[in-house]
Amino acid sequence: MPDLKTADIDLIQRIIPHRYPFLLVDRVRDIDGQKSATGIKNVTFNEPHFQGHFPGAPIMPGVTIVEAMAQTAAVMVGVDLDLADKNFLVYFMGIESAKFRRKVVPGDVLHLHVTTRRGGGKVWKFSGRAEVEGELACEAEFTAMMDLPK
Repeated sequence: MPDLKTADIDLIQRIIPHRYPFLLVDRVRDIDGQKSATGIKNVTFNEPHFQGHFPGAPIMPGVTIVEAMAQTAAVMVGVDLDLADKNFLVYFMGIESAKFRRKVVPGDVLHLHVTTRRGGGKVWKFSGRAEVEGELACEAEFTAMMDLPK
């Protein structure tokens, strides 16, 4: 049985440099080494993108859902490689096969399931699924460059 780990908001901020309003994951749980993890994002009405997306009908932008999956993947790798407090940066290189299946609105809790497809070195590939109450909201594959500390 794997030794599954959890990253709370304090550890997340020690691993990735994102801050409000662009820190899009509140907790990462079920971290299984570099294989998989689940991020948790509590969607709230006071997030800045809801002011304009859309007035009277707030919907979380799809690109921010994909970004939340990427942040979950970065935290997973950061926990496994012990990168807290080490100036770890991650850069998108590509997003593929993104599909959006359901609206994500204030009050929803996003469960961001990420799996490593190819890892190690600088270039990593992940697949992700975002769900609300077990219903698929978004799925995508994404590639990132990990700027690992020397």
